[in-house]
Amino acid sequence: MTPTLTGTKKVVTGNHAVSYGAMLARVQVISAYPITPQTQIVELLSEMCANGTLRAKFIKVESEHSAMAALVGAASAGARTFTATSAHGLALMHEMLHWAAGARLPIVMANVNRAMGPPWSVWTDQNDSLSQRDVGWMQVYCESNQEVLDTVIQAYKVAETVLMPAMLVLDAFVLSHTAEQIEIPDQALVDRYLPPYQPVYKLDVSDPRSFGALAPPDLYMELRYKMHKAMEDALTEWARADEEYYELFGRRYGLIEPYRADDADLILVTSGTVTSTARDVIDELRAAGRRVGLLKIRVFRPFPAQLVREALANAQKVAVIDRNISFGMGGIFAQEIKSALYNAPDRPLIFGFVAGLGGRDITPTVIREIIEYTESRDEPEDLIWVGVKR
Repeated sequence: MTPTLTGTKKVVTGNHAVSYGAMLARVQVISAYPITPQTQIVELLSEMCANGTLRAKFIKVESEHSAMAALVGAASAGARTFTATSAHGLALMHEMLHWAAGARLPIVMANVNRAMGPPWSVWTDQNDSLSQRDVGWMQVYCESNQEVLDTVIQAYKVAETVLMPAMLVLDAFVLSHTAEQIEIPDQALVDRYLPPYQPVYKLDVSDPRSFGALAPPDLYMELRYKMHKAMEDALTEWARADEEYYELFGRRYGLIEPYRADDADLILVTSGTVTSTARDVIDELRAAGRRVGLLKIRVFRPFPAQLVREALANAQKVAVIDRNISFGMGGIFAQEIKSALYNAPDRPLIFGFVAGLGGRDITPTVIREIIEYTESRDEPEDLIWVGVKR
């Protein structure tokens, strides 16, 4: 099918790309508490609610914990819900993130990656979102402002199909406060892609049911099994939602995105905005005759293990750039990739690099150094710190 390209071009920040995505998804309830660097997202949405651009209920609360609690109630009643947060705001939501996932509520949230304190920081790294990787939320890491907007809409499509909440993630300041030209899709086409949310079960006085009741041991484990199966199903649903989006809007992103990787001896693995810088470095090195490639991980939960195995199957070495750290173990994306490749025959050597914590720049020079370091070693290393002042 030939893609239908339509919509308005507009220069917006990554934060406002999130806002427009939520508007186009016709969210019905928004609850949020301001925290740098995500505040602009909900500020614009509050203006949209106030001036009638968006017909939604905006709930002002006293904390991020309350924001998620309000959405759990609204989603239980059948509303399409949205919020946004960062760093310690996300951490404060932790209890309610479990509740939203366990209750199988398709809430969508934007998290603007911000380093955790102390020491105090407002700049980017991924430890805030990755510290929530096991709560049952899908996680998608975005590279550009256009991808941010499109991912909000896709997230509702997937979340409401598998009945699991979704978190889209974008880098603080590198995307959140950087303006790029994006296409804002036509509302009628978005409505065709994303019909109104119609839950089978919801709070209804005319059809009373029990929600969040006590589950004894002979029931609890089966509920968790079904959550895991829903996450597995989400791998297929993300691919389907992405393809349907392409048919209407001419853009798709994949769960992962290999770049010049088919014949690469060394593949660099990235996520988020580091990917854009890395592509330029890969092109430069390819022009010099070096067989290097790139693999972008977009969907992190559910983890697309089979796709990753296929993308890395022909590589001899893999260099993973982690903008995060699991203290005492290493970079989190590297851990996931090692786990995915563990039983693969002739698996490549995997080198894990930690870089860019607290917003430190990951420049083309840094990426070249990572590639050259990996090329020069014959034994893998679990953790290499990049740019640490000793």
